[in-house]
Amino acid sequence: MKYVVFLGDGMADLPIESLGGKTPLEAARHPNLDRIASDGVMGMAVTIPQGMPAGSDVANLSAIGVDPSGCYTGRSPLEAVSLGVSLGEGDVTYRCNLVTLSDEPALEDKTMLDYSAGEISSAEAAELIAVMQQRFGSDRVEFHPGVSYRHCLVLRGAETGGEKTPPHDITNRPVRGHLPEGANRELLLEMMRYSLEAFRDHPVNAARRAAGKNPALCVWFWGEGTRPKLEPFEKLYGVKGGMISAVDLLHGIGRSMGLRSIPVEGATGNYTTNFKGKGEAAITALSQDCDFVYIHVEAPDECGHQAQLKEKIWSIEQIDEQIVGPVLRYLEGCGEEWAVMALPDHPTPIAVRTHTRDPIPFAMLRSSDRPGKPIRYCERTARETGLFLPHAHELMSYLIGTRHF
Repeated sequence: MKYVVFLGDGMADLPIESLGGKTPLEAARHPNLDRIASDGVMGMAVTIPQGMPAGSDVANLSAIGVDPSGCYTGRSPLEAVSLGVSLGEGDVTYRCNLVTLSDEPALEDKTMLDYSAGEISSAEAAELIAVMQQRFGSDRVEFHPGVSYRHCLVLRGAETGGEKTPPHDITNRPVRGHLPEGANRELLLEMMRYSLEAFRDHPVNAARRAAGKNPALCVWFWGEGTRPKLEPFEKLYGVKGGMISAVDLLHGIGRSMGLRSIPVEGATGNYTTNFKGKGEAAITALSQDCDFVYIHVEAPDECGHQAQLKEKIWSIEQIDEQIVGPVLRYLEGCGEEWAVMALPDHPTPIAVRTHTRDPIPFAMLRSSDRPGKPIRYCERTARETGLFLPHAHELMSYLIGTRHF
């Protein structure tokens, strides 16, 4: 039996006036997603438990079949695992973004202009992270470079309990009131102020300015956490599998659960990603050593954060055409029974440019399902089915077949 999850990060949205009241999912053309909804089961599910942050970490834990309320220890430790960082008891991690701030002299007076520093390249970012490691690195402090603007800070033997704001939540807003508070505040603020001085005239930023790109002017810390506490996916669901994604967070979740990280050349984490390559990588994995593949595509989420409506619609269409369609055709000819599920982890509405906790539309299809009445895969149709799951982590049991609708 083969199982596939198609996860379009942030794919769900709100009705948009310029689309005639449609959402991007309603406006996009996606016949393969529609087929899953038409011939299978569709409904709404809650991926963010009450009282937990509306982040891709919590939501993807739900989507992969884990109750985040019982195992969540923060976002950044999952990213640290993906980077090969060994964490012990008492170690604290932070996501370290490279961001573009406005040019007021004092940190507190600046505005968050770009949470991704123009989606800085990994090579450029590594030079800047090396500056921070050279200045602050010790047996207690470690900076680890990641992908593009996403990096990791590890504090050995530290305390938790701070308040940290995701930078994408305050795009074009003042940073005052959103700087680190609580545990490790003074150290984190010292690092941020140092980066403002060290990065300002760095050759990486000089070159980015000359090319008309946003410079990476500051480090920004958020997503505080401690060592992950996740059980192997095979122990939970009885199948071996792999993870396809362009972002460290998802590979960290996968590795923490014993899933193989499947590399895809040209996977970027935005709408320039190699959609076709992700579909091809999934097919190769399914034909070799994986009975389960989780295909995560970040592009719709990034478009939501950047308020890129046209690009978000296009990204949804590419997921359908380049990933969902080819994988479905492979499964139909593989000679085995199969089941697939399509869903976003959370909405990232264009109007608010950040995540919301609203329920998400899911659709699930099994090889044994008979053709049904044609319907659209979208938020409105999913609500109209009347099927509602208050705990999205149960969806995996339905996909594997240990529960039944």
